Amino acid sequence: MQPDKAAQIIEKALGKGKFADLYLEETETTYIVYENDRLEKVVTGGDRGAGLRAIYGDFHTAYAYTNELSWEGMSSLAENLASITGPVSQKVKMENIKKVPFPEVKRPPFEESLTTKIDLVKKANRAARGVSPEVAQVKVIYQDVHKKITIANSDGIFIKGERLYTLLAVQVVARRGEIIQTGYEPLGGAIGLEIFEKTPPEEIAIKAARRAVLMLSAPKAPGGTMPVVLSSEAGGTMIHEAVGHGLEADLAEEGFSVYAGKIGEKVASSLITVVDDPTLLYQRGFYQFDDEGVFAQKTILIENGVLKDFLYDRLSAMKAGKESNGHGRRESYRHRPIPRMSNTYIAPGPHTPEEIIRSVDKGLFVKKMGGGQVDTISGNFVFEVTEGYLIENGLLGEPVRGATISGNGPQVLQIIDMVGHDLGFTIGTCGKDGQGVPVSDGQPTLRIPEIVVGGAIGEK
Repeated sequence: MQPDKAAQIIEKALGKGKFADLYLEETETTYIVYENDRLEKVVTGGDRGAGLRAIYGDFHTAYAYTNELSWEGMSSLAENLASITGPVSQKVKMENIKKVPFPEVKRPPFEESLTTKIDLVKKANRAARGVSPEVAQVKVIYQDVHKKITIANSDGIFIKGERLYTLLAVQVVARRGEIIQTGYEPLGGAIGLEIFEKTPPEEIAIKAARRAVLMLSAPKAPGGTMPVVLSSEAGGTMIHEAVGHGLEADLAEEGFSVYAGKIGEKVASSLITVVDDPTLLYQRGFYQFDDEGVFAQKTILIENGVLKDFLYDRLSAMKAGKESNGHGRRESYRHRPIPRMSNTYIAPGPHTPEEIIRSVDKGLFVKKMGGGQVDTISGNFVFEVTEGYLIENGLLGEPVRGATISGNGPQVLQIIDMVGHDLGFTIGTCGKDGQGVPVSDGQPTLRIPEIVVGGAIGEK
């Protein structure tokens, strides 16, 4: 759509409102599932559509979408919103027109053959099954997504750009008698198939399979309150779930966050700085501008323990009397934008991972974190440990299985007393309000001096 046509659509939708924007999206995707030694699913195809939004009155939102992109279809969409916002009363002119090229990608997925992609999942499957005869099931998922995006709004901004994502994930089930353990390992980013040249699919598969097989031999984790060291390999599950969502401005504004009203207050240990940075090139949460056309920027949320900022989209920023800091994201044109994380991490600190482990006389070392639950209002969480080891006399001991860690996110941030100089990321798709967006989460090695570990009380 040309800028002048977009302006006409936005004018009609805006009516007497405060703000309106148009989001156009064209998507190509490939999705492959390889399970039980065979191709279970191969889906390729495209989708395109438009979402139109108006913010009016006391910051109410009217939103409509369509995949009928003719002039008639778009006009009809605008008329639906105009029935809410009122007749046209403001002129819109596109004066700030930009095209933002995506960073260089050596092997764009949309230029690679389907055979090449299927070969990736087959290699992963063979590698995982070759680890041990105790590997009972292997599931490999491959996905790539290429989006072309155009955003125009009533402030006169008209911007074009792209999104690109590649993902491979391997899930392995190992069985020994009645004992069943799983291993999961993903690899992906805002990058092309060159990601598999640095880290081959076999490497990902072997790591997942070895984790599953290792846990078959592991005794049950001891339960109780003890020191816990979170490895940088554990990923940022805790920072994302137990802390990050509470720093999204809409949840804070609605009182659904333990951090509401605490800007400028000390909310964490002085060793803790929390950052969300969508500009991290090729990370899964990377983007150059958000889904409202606001350019991406690094946002320091907590600095040396002090709460500095929240993650804002346009609507939450308008309500707060601020400017958006570029965190308005949406799953697709079918969804309105909301404040979301991108690449969220705890910044590295002064300690080495080795000295952190040496500092613990008896505790748990979490090498890999699994899923869990969190209450953003209270900050209470419970997470599974998919790979953990005992720490005894400052040394890593035997692996243990079945551990969980539970606590309160804000309280844990306040008592962390050692922060490593390393930094590791994990990737995922973050769900909120029925929408999923690509993210990555990171942390250095961390020491929590006391936290509840769920396991077998009184036994190893």
